[in-house]
Amino acid sequence: MTQPLPPYVLGRVAGVEPVTPLMRRITLEADDLRAAVPIAPDQQVKIFLARDGGVPEIPGAPDDGSGVAGWFARYLAVPEEIRPWMRSYTVRALDTATGRMVIDFVLHEDDQHAGPASRWAARAALGDVVGVLGPAVATYRTPSGEPVRLLVGDETALPAIGATVEQLPAGTRAVVVAEVTGPGEEQQWSSAAEVSVHWVHRTGDGDALPAAVRAAELPEGAVFAWVAGEAAAVRAVRRHLVSERGLDKRGVSFTGYWRRDLTQDDAPTEQDMADAVEQMEDTTTAG
Repeated sequence: MTQPLPPYVLGRVAGVEPVTPLMRRITLEADDLRAAVPIAPDQQVKIFLARDGGVPEIPGAPDDGSGVAGWFARYLAVPEEIRPWMRSYTVRALDTATGRMVIDFVLHEDDQHAGPASRWAARAALGDVVGVLGPAVATYRTPSGEPVRLLVGDETALPAIGATVEQLPAGTRAVVVAEVTGPGEEQQWSSAAEVSVHWVHRTGDGDALPAAVRAAELPEGAVFAWVAGEAAAVRAVRRHLVSERGLDKRGVSFTGYWRRDLTQDDAPTEQDMADAVEQMEDTTTAG
């Protein structure tokens, strides 16, 4: 089935505040966001940034019924020098009553490793404009029954983890394993559920998060796992949960948010494509 193109909104920065030294919370405001429909705890949007710092313009939806795929082809056909940067972000909070959307941006300690979205967020000021396409559901699938939620990720996954934890009802349980650069990047969330949070501090070998999951003691009973972050680490965690912990692969929702030494502008690797196919197959089977 062809997926229709979500609404495109121009959001103005209405608030900027630090969450941690390397996480900045930006509130976007637009009357059109009053019509947005919240989808899931890890709902995502595409953020568009004009290369000249002005108002980003993107092609309209195609009228040939080709939906998102047809629109993306039109987007790629725009000359690169004027085509807005496009990045995917999790919605931290969405208030349709006020037309406000909150997005947390991970910052970098130096511009050399920062992408366009991180650079923009570091300098964002009230009144700045970005384009927002969405929201659309990401990977979260509500499990049947009340299994323990295992939420695993690095700082790029913290907005989705925080939103999920805060929405869990009383009587449910969740275990969080989260990787950050150090103690100053740890966050606190409130929840009606019983939540156990294990913080992991990054090491240079990229194995800190998978190692922490391998060492974690999971509660008894059914477990539904949600894993997101750096793609190689996500694959390692998923492999461990399915092959060594015996979780049904349909109960492990996984997404590589970013790739070490590659940007979102770089072409997908063979492994990226294989992951995408497997995600689609698992979702279809689970549905």
